[in-house]
Amino acid sequence: MTQSHTLVVEKLYTERLTTYRRFISFFRSRDALRTLLERAGLLRPSLRMLDAGAGFGTATFALLDALHRLRIEPETIDGFDLTPAMLTRFRAELDSRGITQVRLKQANVLQLDQQLPLSWNSYDLIVSASMLEYVARTDLSKALSALRARLAPQGTLLVVITRKNWITKILIERWWQAARYSRQELRETFTAAGFRHLVFSRFPFRYFWQNLSNHVIVAKCVDITCADKVPARTSSSLEGQGVPQNSFISSKLIVSIPTAPTRSTETKAVVRNC
Repeated sequence: MTQSHTLVVEKLYTERLTTYRRFISFFRSRDALRTLLERAGLLRPSLRMLDAGAGFGTATFALLDALHRLRIEPETIDGFDLTPAMLTRFRAELDSRGITQVRLKQANVLQLDQQLPLSWNSYDLIVSASMLEYVARTDLSKALSALRARLAPQGTLLVVITRKNWITKILIERWWQAARYSRQELRETFTAAGFRHLVFSRFPFRYFWQNLSNHVIVAKCVDITCADKVPARTSSSLEGQGVPQNSFISSKLIVSIPTAPTRSTETKAVVRNC
């Protein structure tokens, strides 16, 4: 983000913090994220997790609740956000609940190397919920690359980002001054940022309204060191079922990206219901 863009976003969420909290509560975003995390198959013991754009803790508290329900103990839970006022509210709720395991820092997603400790890396799961739409469009690929650099070799980036339609034009773009994206725009940008396996998932049906306004993306990196990330179900044992080996499996979708696309604009993804 440019300095002016950063200041605009910080000012917006300082002045409208209480309004935004009510907005999030009305749409039951925390419950929706908790259920999504419980069912996504991404949680395991000794998890290292980063909440990127943590705000006042919607994703972190959803994760903590999901881990508690699944009786899983994490190793590390960290979070950063641009806006001090949001982090102050976040810390207050952590204190009120007696939670001491969460570490928080103020940071800009485009300046993580300068603003986060060196030890904040090798995360098994990075969650970014409703943050990346506040990065300037020209910087989105750079922001995704910065998050990818903090993933462990078998790590996953889970992104919730605003969908482009008439509903979000009114509720999100005009009111909250956020960008909106089509699936194709996101596919091209994630690929440019180095993510090899890309799955467009959905919130559970009980939170169907979240799917009207958001994309849910599960992404893994393109580096050769990440080749062993593909779950065992994508092995040759599935070829007889018509599933190619270079597919990433989720409970919702299979996205198969050609191994050697000539250009990002020519990359075609085969998406079908699973």
